[in-house]
Amino acid sequence: MNTFTAVTDAVGGSVGLSALVGCLPLLTFFLMLLALRTSAYVAGLTSLAVALLVAVLGFGMPAHLAALSATQGAVYGLFPIVWIVVMALWFYQVTVLSGRFEDLRTIFDTIGGGDLRIQAMLIAFCFGGLLEALAGFGAPVAITATMILALGLKPLKTATVVLIANTAPVAFGAIAIPITTAGVLTGLDPAHIGAVVGHQAPFFAFVVPFFLLLIVDGARGLKQAWPAALTVGGTFAVAQWWCATHFSYELTDVVASLAGLAAAVVLMRFWKPRGTEEVRADLGVPRPESVESLTPVRAWMAVLPYILVVCVFGIAKLWTAGVNIPKALAATDVKIPWPGLHGHLLNAAGEPITGTVFNFQWLSSPGTLLLISGLLVAVIYSIFDHHGRFPLTVGNAVVEIARSAWKMRFSALTIVAVLALAYVMNFSGQTIAIGTFVAGLGAAFAFLSPVLGWVGTAVTGSDTSANALFANLQKTAALGSGLDPHLMTAANTSGGVVGKMISPQSLAIASSAVGMQGKESGIFRSVVPWSLGMLLALCCLVFLQSNVLAWMLPAA
Repeated sequence: MNTFTAVTDAVGGSVGLSALVGCLPLLTFFLMLLALRTSAYVAGLTSLAVALLVAVLGFGMPAHLAALSATQGAVYGLFPIVWIVVMALWFYQVTVLSGRFEDLRTIFDTIGGGDLRIQAMLIAFCFGGLLEALAGFGAPVAITATMILALGLKPLKTATVVLIANTAPVAFGAIAIPITTAGVLTGLDPAHIGAVVGHQAPFFAFVVPFFLLLIVDGARGLKQAWPAALTVGGTFAVAQWWCATHFSYELTDVVASLAGLAAAVVLMRFWKPRGTEEVRADLGVPRPESVESLTPVRAWMAVLPYILVVCVFGIAKLWTAGVNIPKALAATDVKIPWPGLHGHLLNAAGEPITGTVFNFQWLSSPGTLLLISGLLVAVIYSIFDHHGRFPLTVGNAVVEIARSAWKMRFSALTIVAVLALAYVMNFSGQTIAIGTFVAGLGAAFAFLSPVLGWVGTAVTGSDTSANALFANLQKTAALGSGLDPHLMTAANTSGGVVGKMISPQSLAIASSAVGMQGKESGIFRSVVPWSLGMLLALCCLVFLQSNVLAWMLPAA
């Protein structure tokens, strides 16, 4: 049998039974993390084996096509996902090797009024939001985790903080690629989808800074530093809503992150938190150099790497004056029909599906853009500091790539296993069976719609992938149920936002960044209550927006 068409009722002719069997790989993964407390890569590889068995024995997929599906997913996991993650870690390591990271800590310490709680919030939420806007795909978690760990927070607390902080900006990450993908796949206006998401995500943006204070310092943190959370979260939320609705959904996180950081700078000129030194004493963290000890050149050089990241990504993603840079970069992508798989997986109409074409983004990938940014930083630092206090050579920077890759080896294995799992589930029909069953619940679908995005992102680690899996299904189910297809597609995107923190990809990245390799299950148990709580709140919000709160949605 050389061709295969996925169906939603493969098991016993029942969509419900097929969905139940299709859930076995996911249940295996979460059971191994929660109950057995295995490493994420062990859970991922075991779940992949279960997915292959379900695909072949349950959904009737030829074994060789199931295996080839896994190989395509594995290669996609390596490139661009692992490539991006390794480059993000390497980029940070370049700043550490240069000796400039301490200066950057001093700058953030000054903006945060010397308060570790506010400092962690600004790095994880505002700076992480900016990195999510430009790079996405795990870069914010990798970079901000290493920065916050250096402040003196415990590894588990650091991982929890950065994963929860990464919630609010995910929908608009990587220049809003999840929303653009949903628009392309559904034929709906992505700007309107983005505007609807802009009426959902800001609720999380507003409350997440309060959550971060609670995690870092408990009730004391909330009591002593709530004005900072209110200012940063409120400003971020309003800017996110305004930009998504009235300006540019692609630039939403850039505008919101910079607005939140600017609001913090203004606030700290007029207000100082209590308990700053008490928190430092509890954590045993000495106060860094005062900002007065920094010369303008040192301060500039400390922030230079991140200014370069903004510039490189801004040009690569947005520059269209004269030469259309995004189009030129996209033209370098290499489309590779997957050998032995392309043309052998057919849709219901008997036509080959397009998902079996691998897009090799060797130049346009965020990982490559991070590499370019890091090399520019290394060149500038090596010239400026050739005889200075922080010697760094381009050669040292290049060698560090290998060290960063070695540090990420178990995380890479996890990512590869999970993406292979996602491709097998998708191509065999397991994912669509689950989605079709949930979509067949009628009016209750409005309440459960975000769950699809949550599951998709939890499995793949990518809101973009979750939209690729379920966006068209959300539109079809919405039209069949008399619901707004823009709202349901946006709900899929927003559901992915709160699922990102429990995805094995994110857990692997966070564990590597804080030195907890092999202890992903502990991080999972720390963040899963937050994920489930926010998912429940989102389900209620979307349900209400489908009826009594329909007035709050933007006009089409």
